Amino acid sequence: MGFLSTLTGSFSTPADDNPTVAMMEAAYAAAGLDARYVNVDVSSADLADAVLGARAMGWVGFNCSMPHKVAVIDHLDGLGESAELIGAVNCVVARDGGLIGENTDGRGFVEAMREQRHPAGTHVVVLGAGGAGRAIAVESALAGAARITVVNRNASRGEALAALVDQHTGADADFQPWTESYAVPTSADVVVNATSVGLGNPDELVAVDVESLRPELLVADVIPNPPRTAYLREAERTGAAKLDGLGMLVAQGAVAIELWLGVTPNRDVMRARLSEVLGLDSTI
Repeated sequence: MGFLSTLTGSFSTPADDNPTVAMMEAAYAAAGLDARYVNVDVSSADLADAVLGARAMGWVGFNCSMPHKVAVIDHLDGLGESAELIGAVNCVVARDGGLIGENTDGRGFVEAMREQRHPAGTHVVVLGAGGAGRAIAVESALAGAARITVVNRNASRGEALAALVDQHTGADADFQPWTESYAVPTSADVVVNATSVGLGNPDELVAVDVESLRPELLVADVIPNPPRTAYLREAERTGAAKLDGLGMLVAQGAVAIELWLGVTPNRDVMRARLSEVLGLDSTI
C-alpha cells in the first residue's frame, strides 16, 4: 500500500464558495482512485508561484477559475486548440513533461448536449459573448455545428466572436444585436443562455421571447444554481428539451478527470454529490 496520493486541484480567488472539490473527490472515491482535489485560494500576485508549486509537487493537473483564466497562459508550455481560439484556460494538464492549457467550459456544454442531441449539423444560438459564450460557441463549432449565431448587447464583442468562429472553424457564424426580448429563429436547433442572468435568482428571466421557444428546441442554461431557472421553466412549458447548468458543470468536471487521469468518472455520482452540497434535489 502506498501513501502518496495523485494531486489535482483548483486555483482561484475567492475560493471558499467553490463546490467543485466535493464533486471531484466523490468521483475519485467512486472510481477507487487514490487522488485528491485541493481547492486553493490564489491571488493574482501569487499565480506564478502557485503554478511553479504545482510543477514541483507533480500535480497531474488543475483547474483555473476567475480571475486566472487568461493570466495563467503566460505560465504554461502550450495550449490546446480550443483554449487557443477562446483565449482562456480553465483546465491545465501535465502532458509530455509540460503544462498544457485546455478549456473545458465549452466541452462541458458539448458533452452534456450530446446526451440529448448530437451537435453535428445543428444551428446553435448563443446568448452572450463573455467567457462562457466564447467557449460554447467555439466548442460547438469544433464539434460539428453547422451554424453559430451570437446574440449580444455589446456589438463589438459579439461581432468579434462571430468572426472568430467563422474564420477559424468549419461553422458559419453570424451576429445578432440583443436590443430587446430576443426571438429565437425557427432555424435554430439549440439556444443556450451563456449569461449570468438567473444566477441565485429563480425568478429572473433572461430577455428571450418565450413564445419563440418550441418543442423542437434544446434549451440550455449555464446557470448551475438554481438548476431550474425561470428560462428553463418557460422551456418546459413549451415542451422543449432542457439542459441545465448543473449538468454542464458535472460534464466539465468529468472531462477534466479524463484529461488528468484517463478515467471516465461516474457522472451520476458527481451530480448527486454536487446537488447535496448545494442543498438541491438531485432529481431536478
